[in-house]
Amino acid sequence: MHLPDYKKCKILIIGLGYVGLPLAIELSKQKKSLIDGASLNRKIIGFDIDKNRVNELNSGFDQTNETDEKLLKNLIEKGNLEINNFIEGNENNDFFIVTVPTPINDQKKPDLFPLKNATIKVGNILRKRTSQTKPIIIFESTVYPGTTEEICAKIIENESGLIFNKDFFCGYSPERINPGDVSHRLTKIKKVISGSTNEVKEIINNLYLSIIEAGTFATSSIKIAEAAKVIENTQRDINIALMNELSMLFKKMNIDTLDVLDAAETKWNFLPFKPGLVGGHCIGVDPYYLTFKAEELGFDSKVILAGRATNDNMAKWLVNEILIECRKKNLFIKKFKIMILGITFKENCPDFRNTLVVDMVKGLSKYSSKITIVDPWVNREKIKEVFNYDVLNQIPADDKFDIVVCAVAHKQFKEFDEEVWLNMIKDGGFFFDIKGIIPRIINPIRI
Repeated sequence: MHLPDYKKCKILIIGLGYVGLPLAIELSKQKKSLIDGASLNRKIIGFDIDKNRVNELNSGFDQTNETDEKLLKNLIEKGNLEINNFIEGNENNDFFIVTVPTPINDQKKPDLFPLKNATIKVGNILRKRTSQTKPIIIFESTVYPGTTEEICAKIIENESGLIFNKDFFCGYSPERINPGDVSHRLTKIKKVISGSTNEVKEIINNLYLSIIEAGTFATSSIKIAEAAKVIENTQRDINIALMNELSMLFKKMNIDTLDVLDAAETKWNFLPFKPGLVGGHCIGVDPYYLTFKAEELGFDSKVILAGRATNDNMAKWLVNEILIECRKKNLFIKKFKIMILGITFKENCPDFRNTLVVDMVKGLSKYSSKITIVDPWVNREKIKEVFNYDVLNQIPADDKFDIVVCAVAHKQFKEFDEEVWLNMIKDGGFFFDIKGIIPRIINPIRI
């Protein structure tokens, strides 16, 4: 038995969301290796348990807006990429790349169910394997250090009857997808890779190097690669928490935080983080994976959890600040109409996973039943299904509001001129600008 050839192989990608689909497309479209120009003869199969998602992709539609739909349709029609919702029949594939979500539960503990479920599926089909090639299972989902070898590899052993690092091998290459970012795409971001043996690491390295223009960085162990991923977003979370805490302090001093940051950023080594709502599937989630492992080891993570507490409470603080402004202006909020601009977790993408704008809506709903949400990026049906909110994709015509809250800096909002902004607001109303994009001449309340 031998290890797979990255140039000529069958690859199954499990999970076709923001991570798995771009990877499947890049592996499918690349016909010559970026390493040496050698021809690539690979069969790429994408699997997802969501039948609707599979049907949409097979029709050429990607609701994440992260792919070129014309390219996607072309790859499927030519047979370069196969997408389905059944995993059976792939037991003799050479590579299995797992890109499923790793969320947290209501207790803010890691929810490994999707990852374990996907790993069980891999183990089950490997039991039927007849190929003489030893499979390599690569995990891209964010996890705490030790998960790949201590949990996933053991699941595969139990389900398949195969022996880890003898009959099958593992690798870990953390995803670095940034939804809505048109500059930092998959092939433009350096890929961290690792393998359960040095030989396997070299094969995995070449697999990714064949499509990643930015190159790779090989770590000496899988645990190091796992840890590197989880601290990337933890670092960002803590830095944003500091900015949020400073904004709370500067508010008491009657100082504009964004003006302070503009001044501080003139120093070459000042980090340009901004205050705001921290949502999504990474920054607001990954730190809890690290603190979970820390708790297992009896280590008290004071700084990480303090940052999380600050960011988790930011929506509540913003609601309170809006109420304070109402009291200053002698406004009775229950009588007023509020419009919130943006509900996704970040600008210029339809992803609303863990968006804290929802927490703002819930907080303001206690004081007003007249709340209008506008977001040009979000899928109206999806958000209605998840939160039961009727979200508009455009500013309602001929309607004015007492309070306008800019929560997400979508490019459509940035393009509004002064007249458009003024047409939204009633006499005596006010703007509350979380993102700092409303013209200063209008005199918005800023954090």
